[in-house]
Amino acid sequence: MQKLKIVITGATGHLGYALVQELLSRGQSPRLLIRRPSKLFDGADVEFAYGDITDYESLLKAFEGADIVYHLAGIIDIEGGMDDKVAEINVNGTKNVVRACQERGVKRVIFMGSVDTYPALPGSLEMEEIWYYDPHILEGTYAKTKAIATQYVLNSTGVDGLETIVLQPSACLGPYDYKISSVGVLVRMYMGKRMPISMNFGGYNFVDVRDVAIAAANAATMGRSGECYILSGEKHTVDEFMKLMAKASKRKPLKIKVTKAFCSWVAPLTEFYYETAGKPALLTPYSVRKICENCNFSHAKATKELDFNPRPLLDTIKDMMDWIYENEGPQGLLGVKDKMLRRALKLRYQSVEPFDRSLLADYHPDRDDDN
Repeated sequence: MQKLKIVITGATGHLGYALVQELLSRGQSPRLLIRRPSKLFDGADVEFAYGDITDYESLLKAFEGADIVYHLAGIIDIEGGMDDKVAEINVNGTKNVVRACQERGVKRVIFMGSVDTYPALPGSLEMEEIWYYDPHILEGTYAKTKAIATQYVLNSTGVDGLETIVLQPSACLGPYDYKISSVGVLVRMYMGKRMPISMNFGGYNFVDVRDVAIAAANAATMGRSGECYILSGEKHTVDEFMKLMAKASKRKPLKIKVTKAFCSWVAPLTEFYYETAGKPALLTPYSVRKICENCNFSHAKATKELDFNPRPLLDTIKDMMDWIYENEGPQGLLGVKDKMLRRALKLRYQSVEPFDRSLLADYHPDRDDDN
């Protein structure tokens, strides 16, 4: 890869950190937009720009002289209850990034979308890239806001010469999970023997965060402007995923499996409990419905055009568990018997100005009044 001036938003996140490591391995020296100093990148050949995607002026400073901007900053919310913040970051923040790229003459913006913006096809029909993102046919603020942001990015293609690429990963897991992702909570609970049961229903599509980072780095020179690329991995049922964790940790598979009816009944109670406790809830009414949807996403296009080759999920789980053990255990506890968990799994959200809900109510993908 030729030496490029690259800026990354969301660099301290799971995928952001993986992308930084991948770019560094290729001889790049990215500039990272962060809100406050971070020790994550001590000694790394990176440049820092302090700001926030909700602060337009800080973006203008950060994007000065940039060739490529990776826009990874966003909020993943499967619990609900923070709609205003999710929309403010995912929609208005993305608009700020795109506009700042146009004003600063950035050549290419690579936006990290999500497969959640795809309406599920019936059964297990394979799903490929689409070109029309309508929030009204999706469930949940996260999916709706990512759909709006995706369409805005695509509608901006060619405006002021800007090239756009949208990458759409499935559920990411793997090393570098410093901020503890939703999947990371599940893995840590299993490692700490706090996951005594499995499920006899549901499943999802999982991909290694490092493979997504490789494809993202390739997209800088290999991706076609105005295109979307699904970055999916292996599709597994919940019980199959639990068995892979058992195999990776050399344990016996869990024998007790709960039903969908039971989970649907208990999900509202667990959601309320964890919300009250200030902890992330894995089991919510939305998550129960989500894991029952079709998750058979095709990554054929990304494999062909971005050299995307996802590794076996078992290898990813082993590497993630090794990373967690090396970085978080065996000290510092939370009453976990085998002492694998170090810090409380709490989500702390900053308050933001109320979100203009007309962005959702009046939005139509074919119309872009703001550009």
